[in-house]
Amino acid sequence: MTQAPIRIGIGGWTFEPWRGGAFYPAGLSQKKELEYASRALTAIEVNGTYYSSFKPQTFENWAAAAPEGFVFTVKGSRFCTNRKVLAEAGESVSRFVGQGITALGEKLGPIFWQFMATKKFEQDDFQAFLDLLPAKQDGIALRHAIQVRHESFAVPEFVAMCRKAGVAIVYADSPTYPAIADLTGDFVYARLEAGEDDNPRCYPESEFPRWIEAAKVWARGGRPEGLPYVLDEEPPAKPRETFIFFIHGGKVRAPAAAQALIAALA
Repeated sequence: MTQAPIRIGIGGWTFEPWRGGAFYPAGLSQKKELEYASRALTAIEVNGTYYSSFKPQTFENWAAAAPEGFVFTVKGSRFCTNRKVLAEAGESVSRFVGQGITALGEKLGPIFWQFMATKKFEQDDFQAFLDLLPAKQDGIALRHAIQVRHESFAVPEFVAMCRKAGVAIVYADSPTYPAIADLTGDFVYARLEAGEDDNPRCYPESEFPRWIEAAKVWARGGRPEGLPYVLDEEPPAKPRETFIFFIHGGKVRAPAAAQALIAALA
């Protein structure tokens, strides 16, 4: 059966507790950390873009440091998502996608838009936000993924509007927030957020078979059993590029988890 690529990674690559052997070899120069991480993993979610903008040269440097086939996903600016009226985010969205992210070229993955847990579903305003998301920038196609963290989004109307827009709803395995696993885009974006640093590989060993199977099912175009879905009907089955990120509070064990899942799927 045809299967789309499965890309597995972590959030960022600059984190002091990863140095000295926890992830990065002892003595590795900080300038070499991205080069190392991008060869140990297959994707990285860039969180710094949520807080500030970067120059095109920075994105070019990131792309040059990573090997062929590696993918960066970039987190959308807080100035786009952390506002009462999303319909007014047009200028901020344009500024974000126009800052130079396309300098990543073929290594540019989806743009990840994360909303605060207090943000509730308002149908007209969220539709307005989806309408603001550009399909292209500088001639390069853009893909968008949205993570919502309020229970009011678990309704057919939200799933339907995302599916119509071709925007992926982020599935988050979270100990705190409700999750929506419905497939709405032509790719899958999953965040495994329930990990703990007390576990050597972030998640308990017994849970890895579940995520191994889920990754395979997503990549083949199906939807895994046992996840929370809003709609009963499945979208058309087609291979979907699948992104899975281990991102939890402590972060220390996230690289070990990502590498273990990569090895299991190899």
